[in-house]
Amino acid sequence: MFRSLIDFINFLFGKKTPPAPIATPVQPVATTPEPAAIVTRRVLMIIYDPIMDAASGQKLSQKMNWNRPEELSAGFLSDILETSGGLARYQAVERIEINEFPVKADGFRYTPQSYAAAMTNPAAIHQPDMVDYAALLKKFDLLNRVATNRIDEVWVFAFPLAGLHESVMAGIGAFWCNAPPLPNTSACPRRFIIMGFSYERGVGEMLESFGHRAEAIMEKRYAGIKPEASLWQKFIRYDKSSSGQAECGNIHFAPNSERDYDWGNPTPVQSRCDDWYNFPNFKGVIKTVTAADWGNGNLRAHHLWWLKHLPKAAGRTNGIANNWWQYVMDVNRVNG
Repeated sequence: MFRSLIDFINFLFGKKTPPAPIATPVQPVATTPEPAAIVTRRVLMIIYDPIMDAASGQKLSQKMNWNRPEELSAGFLSDILETSGGLARYQAVERIEINEFPVKADGFRYTPQSYAAAMTNPAAIHQPDMVDYAALLKKFDLLNRVATNRIDEVWVFAFPLAGLHESVMAGIGAFWCNAPPLPNTSACPRRFIIMGFSYERGVGEMLESFGHRAEAIMEKRYAGIKPEASLWQKFIRYDKSSSGQAECGNIHFAPNSERDYDWGNPTPVQSRCDDWYNFPNFKGVIKTVTAADWGNGNLRAHHLWWLKHLPKAAGRTNGIANNWWQYVMDVNRVNG
């Protein structure tokens, strides 16, 4: 009835212990040799930072005392390099700063005055909020830049109410990437991602956007594989959805989370999260984890913890690379 004397004592005094995971054998996997690929992405940074006061030249970021995109980018690049074990590398090859508000899908564009009003009065917020991505693509010649191999990815830094997706994909064969693929972009022979970042937020939020991108891409890579046979579905298990079978969870749910963003939950659960450091040769490692393992509710700390567990091993398992970072970084590899 009781697994140990400690369990018996806890029972007498009303203390609960985490339920033991259901025992499952460690399954051997069919692997083929292949080095873990280093993937480098060349980034075009577009920064919308309109001047709010013509007399002083004060920009929006300065007026609101928000973060500098250069500092955010440096922190983000460093975090991605670290969590990927050096396999995911970004190079900012071009930077364009724009003194304007981006145009919305219906042609509306904020002015300094109307934007200031919207930030203080919800009734003044323009709808529809979505940016005009077709205009963005055209203004910066993005399809051609990618097609001619000058860049691989775009980061757009803006502000609250800019109407940007956290991530969106364009190019031939583009698919869902936390947003529907951009239409009328198949003339570009390569897929690429446009990340939408806000300099009102921090590096932690940038990692969250990247985490959702990773989720969408890996969901696509494992599409068509039954959930019980999908290593991706195994990776994202958490205790609430798979009682006694927690692994690493997803970007919103840690192994013990009860709801979205519940990264500070102190409840102990048993998890196989650290066995992913052994992937693809699982050893059956199980440990008790709490929020202390991923930063006690700190947004950036949890996302760093989660990304560090993302596989980055050599070889292939059932035809899929054991280095998942190569897919997350280069969506043109997703079909192979």
